[in-house]
Amino acid sequence: MTTLLYRAAIHDLRGDAVLPLNLLRDQHPDLYEREVGKYAHRPAAMRDPVYPLGCTWTDVVFLSPVHPAPLFEAMHESGRIGRVVLDYWTLDAERLDPATTCVLLKRHNASPQPPEDFIPYSPATVATLTEPSEKALQRLRTLNATEPLFPWADIPHILHRGPIPVSLFRTRDGVQP
Repeated sequence: MTTLLYRAAIHDLRGDAVLPLNLLRDQHPDLYEREVGKYAHRPAAMRDPVYPLGCTWTDVVFLSPVHPAPLFEAMHESGRIGRVVLDYWTLDAERLDPATTCVLLKRHNASPQPPEDFIPYSPATVATLTEPSEKALQRLRTLNATEPLFPWADIPHILHRGPIPVSLFRTRDGVQP
């Protein structure tokens, strides 16, 4: 059975690869400025180490082993967001090279994440991480009016060092973006 990884669809993609922030900064500064805004409240996180890959947070592309629907449904239950039509891309977990990919378990609410939260990447490992924890869903269901909307705050992350060719992704309808 195919194990899928998820990422938000990119509607203004330039080029033929999904780029980490450091490459986006060099190749498309305007897109970088928009994306780096996500770190305005925590700029130091951009320098956080990704120990197994010998790089920092801005050198990796982020993917999720968890389908986004249950996360956004839980946020809807909190009353913080309305119903949303999710636009995402998928990637077959077999397509990533374990030498340039790792898993961040997100077991601690710390920045930087401790080295023990990073584990080796394999499609078999990812297959065990596809369901959100009840703790993660409960946190999203009970968000108050002032808490930030971080759907993936306690969801495992798949971190890939370097660009990922767009040709490896599929839209939610199963076609290449």
